[in-house]
Amino acid sequence: MPGNSSRKGAVRKRGKGIGSGNTAGSGGRVRRGLEGKGPTPKAEDRPYHKAYRKRGPNEANKTTTGGGGRAGGRKPAATRSTDDWVIGRNPVLEALQAGLPVRRAYVADGVERDDRLRDILKYAADHGIALLAATRIELDRLTNGGVHQGVALQLPPYEYLHPDDLLVEALDRPEPALVVACDSITDPRNLGAIIRSAAAFGAAGVIIPERRSAQVTAAAWKTSAGAAARLPVARATNLNRVLKQYGEAGFVVAGLAGEAETDVAGIPGVDGPVLLVVGSEGEGLSRLVRDNCDVLVSIPITSEVESLNASVAASIALYEVTRCRG
Repeated sequence: MPGNSSRKGAVRKRGKGIGSGNTAGSGGRVRRGLEGKGPTPKAEDRPYHKAYRKRGPNEANKTTTGGGGRAGGRKPAATRSTDDWVIGRNPVLEALQAGLPVRRAYVADGVERDDRLRDILKYAADHGIALLAATRIELDRLTNGGVHQGVALQLPPYEYLHPDDLLVEALDRPEPALVVACDSITDPRNLGAIIRSAAAFGAAGVIIPERRSAQVTAAAWKTSAGAAARLPVARATNLNRVLKQYGEAGFVVAGLAGEAETDVAGIPGVDGPVLLVVGSEGEGLSRLVRDNCDVLVSIPITSEVESLNASVAASIALYEVTRCRG
């Protein structure tokens, strides 16, 4: 039979059974290829899928594995940068003029020039801000599919102070300490306005909760008119614990509440350290925060107006504290 000849020099075919001799194999490549790579990620977890781009910024910053290990044999998806972005010609120009810190500035290749873009280019040249060239596809990817109009600014993550460090800094000041705490202020523009008012009236800093609160993003930066670069903002994992801690350190913790009978001008111990707590835009102070305040104070307004904007109320209260201190 061909191939099995017993004559000298003939090549004998090897059998395929066990113990029948060496056979040429794939080295395990075929077997490993059939093992699979784990479950297919959801559409919203795939960075280049349109469902991913529809996710909110908080969801998009999460990894797809959930835990610290691997999922389905895959490496954990890389966490997206926590940097903030300003996109669009008007917002970029306004951000530059407001003095927001810029980590990188991008301009798309071949973008059509108009007066706004020329103003951006001139401002960047006058202030030594380097503009990096990028393709539109690259800008689409960097800004997660946002409408950038060919320009984008990447802002560095805000460096929050620890509430303990802010406490030390406030008490080390020669004048009586004044700190503002925000209870679930969710509008970044309100937060920015509060930071601006706190800086204007000599406060040592602002405290915000880590959760269920606006953070120092581009919108807050812009509304603060640069005050966020000068006034420290501390982030607390537990605001109620911080209120207790400041109270034990000698602060009078005064919460703004519309129904309170005490006028904001009548805060007891106003000549000493004061921690002014401003409630959320709609619900005001939460129950636990109220319980941890030494006194609840209000701003007298006419009955025709139900309440004041949180940032406006904070500004009036800060002015009153400063005025009462003389």
